[in-house]
Amino acid sequence: MSIKQVRLSNQAKEQLIRLKTRTGIQQWNILCRWALCLSLKELTPPTPIDIPADSNVEMTWQVFGGEHNELYLALLKQRCKNDGLPVDTETLIKQLRLHLHRGVGYMAVHGFIKRIDDLVRLTKEV
Repeated sequence: MSIKQVRLSNQAKEQLIRLKTRTGIQQWNILCRWALCLSLKELTPPTPIDIPADSNVEMTWQVFGGEHNELYLALLKQRCKNDGLPVDTETLIKQLRLHLHRGVGYMAVHGFIKRIDDLVRLTKEV
């Protein structure tokens, strides 16, 4: 099993540009990690919709996950198992896209994330 690339939709790119301005976090991958974890935290699975890969924002899995890429992969696999999904490559790629884009959408809701402190606050919520 191997996720090689992560590519964002144009909508997610625009949302992340605004988040970069609000938080001061300039790396796409860091914001994307927050988004993935925010979505994985939700009890319900993301809505299975088609998400276009129509932006020029693309990163390798290694860049996305950084030194903890195996941890993010394990979290994604466990979530698939919890949701009754297989853990084959195709399913993992699809679920990654769905969770990533759902998380970016949550973070981009007007007023939800105004500064980096708001991201830290999310780690304290139960």
